[in-house]
Amino acid sequence: MTEELDLMGQDSDGGSEEVVLTPAELIERLEQAWMNEKFAPDLLESKPEIVECVMEQLDHMEDNLRRAKKGDLKVGIHRMELERIRYVLSSYLRCRLVKIEKFFPHILEKEKTRHEGEPSSLSPEELAFAKEYMANTETYLKNVALKHMPPNLQKVDLLRAVPKPDLDSYVFLRVKERQENILVEPETDEQRDYVIDLEEGSQHLIRYKIIAPLVASGAVQLI
Repeated sequence: MTEELDLMGQDSDGGSEEVVLTPAELIERLEQAWMNEKFAPDLLESKPEIVECVMEQLDHMEDNLRRAKKGDLKVGIHRMELERIRYVLSSYLRCRLVKIEKFFPHILEKEKTRHEGEPSSLSPEELAFAKEYMANTETYLKNVALKHMPPNLQKVDLLRAVPKPDLDSYVFLRVKERQENILVEPETDEQRDYVIDLEEGSQHLIRYKIIAPLVASGAVQLI
């Protein structure tokens, strides 16, 4: 597992750039995305390139194990690592699907109003799933309940009926890159602006919406 893998990313200008990762770096990227997704209250930017590369790497590892000598002690160790990676990947994707099912109207509305060049929160497959889930939900509500209601009550606004992600919830984080002048609390009549610096390696408990951009940029890691 020493070969390098090509991963397409985005540069600061919104264009694409090719990032070369070792298998270990790729798995680290997956684990970071998994942890962030588990602890973030909203759906984060999709990582289809990472998912695709990890799936290819799992196939490659499986092929290597099939060719390995029977009875080799290293086979069992590599098999355990393969299963661990497969668990992380499936847990990451499952976590995203749970959020899509929970917040689908708001996620689709965000996708609809997304500016050109802005990263999407949904992969193409997730977008198709979210649209189908919304259509099925609307059909179910209509057939089970709404058709029995008075005509003026036979419509439901899912954006109002389904709760939004709670961006004011608190999250634990570890700082990967030092950040200065983070506005924790804006100025009010009772207090002045509350601004802090986040030192590299430090850990904090902060409201998610304050550090959401830092999660997206990779400057902090949710834990």
